[in-house]
Amino acid sequence: MIYHFVVGDEAAKPLQQALSICPEMEGSVVALKDLLHLGPLKKEEHQSFNTLRTEWWQEVLANTKTNFELNDLQELLRVGNELNKSNGAAIWFWLAPWPADICAYYWAMSYLQKHLGKVSVVSLANLPFLDENGKLFYPKNISELQPKELVKARKLARVMSTSEMELAVEVYESLVTANAGIRVLEGDKSLLNRPIDFYDADLLSLLTNSFQKATKVMSTAFSKFGLPTGDIFLAWRLQVMAASGLIDSQGATTRPYKDWEVRLVGSGNKEIQEAQNLPLSDAL
Repeated sequence: MIYHFVVGDEAAKPLQQALSICPEMEGSVVALKDLLHLGPLKKEEHQSFNTLRTEWWQEVLANTKTNFELNDLQELLRVGNELNKSNGAAIWFWLAPWPADICAYYWAMSYLQKHLGKVSVVSLANLPFLDENGKLFYPKNISELQPKELVKARKLARVMSTSEMELAVEVYESLVTANAGIRVLEGDKSLLNRPIDFYDADLLSLLTNSFQKATKVMSTAFSKFGLPTGDIFLAWRLQVMAASGLIDSQGATTRPYKDWEVRLVGSGNKEIQEAQNLPLSDAL
């Protein structure tokens, strides 16, 4: 029995299909929900890790009316118990060159170190695969891969060595100590600690003197900068900037982000000036 760990439901879909067509990969897919490259990692005394992460995500999701509760740790511990019961059970941790994957890998290894010899990694970094049209590309997320390509990738599974496991645990401990707002991927597995407002400058660079839909700003940010955050996080950052007066907003930012707009702060004076065709000094 192989427990295949991936980050996100979208990544789990093609992997689940791959298992159905390849007996050698027979097992169960475990989709981790949390994006550990975003938000705090260091819990307070008497606070559980799940509580820390759930409370932070509830803050981010406060205006989405989404009920959010994590159970990643429970799933990890459940699988760990299964490994204790069965000599034939094993874990394959699938890794794409994506910060959420890398952070989840370091986090998981801090709990799986006692299962050394039963944990393998399937790393897809810097490897070409075929897309649905048969063209070579380098995936950044497992969700981009066709099931048949994941079947081929099974041959990359490699049992972790003692030194690799120890290093993973050390790296995670350093990430917890730093407790940065954001962790940015550099290279295959190197993570850089950055403040929670790290991507705000990219968002601000896309704003103009005219109101734009928040959805348009976020879409452009993803396509232009390749931000690895998800739209919920970027919408939250726009809300934070609007609340602090760094940008102007139109429409209630407490509503879903498709319902409100943003622009550079103070742009209204410029619009008045243009409308009245007056020098800015006279319009103020």
